[in-house]
Amino acid sequence: MTKIENILRVDASGRKSGSISRKLASHTVDQLAANGAVQVHNRDLSEGLPFVDESWIGANFTPADKRTDDQKTKLAFSDSLVDELETANTLVISTPIYNFGIPAALKAWIDLVARAGLTFKYTESGPVGLLEGKRAIILLASGGTPMGSEIDYATPYLRHALKFIGITDVTFLAADGLGQDADKKIESALKAIEELD
Repeated sequence: MTKIENILRVDASGRKSGSISRKLASHTVDQLAANGAVQVHNRDLSEGLPFVDESWIGANFTPADKRTDDQKTKLAFSDSLVDELETANTLVISTPIYNFGIPAALKAWIDLVARAGLTFKYTESGPVGLLEGKRAIILLASGGTPMGSEIDYATPYLRHALKFIGITDVTFLAADGLGQDADKKIESALKAIEELD
């Protein structure tokens, strides 16, 4: 029986038309599909996400068996995002760098999936991620922030946030510094994607 790779694709760009990060993600999914059977679930963060607020925090920190119906409803969307992550073998995140960091929508998504008891747990030696055995491929696009530079706050944050929930096999590929030689840098990123297995 052919093993199916479950891919969760998360797009964070506010742009749909002409988005370089989305183009890189599409190329990545195509490359993974060329290597075997895949099933892709798409989560487009530009369609809107709720932000964590007081009632969400109250519901989240109430033991599951003691939550009211309203609290369960408040957490339902977050629960569905966690289910998507748990089902996936591979996480493909496409994101631009906005003002040296990640878009607010991607931060909101992380806030909604970093759930004690679901995606990480507290231990005597500190928090431990629960989503082990998955890999993440992060596709970045930026106009003037080079990946790995001292003004890049996106990649170290994403690496740490994913490690926090147990995902340590993380690959970053970027079309960065697109303010100059954009076509050449995009082509280079596409070629790097074609080397993924």
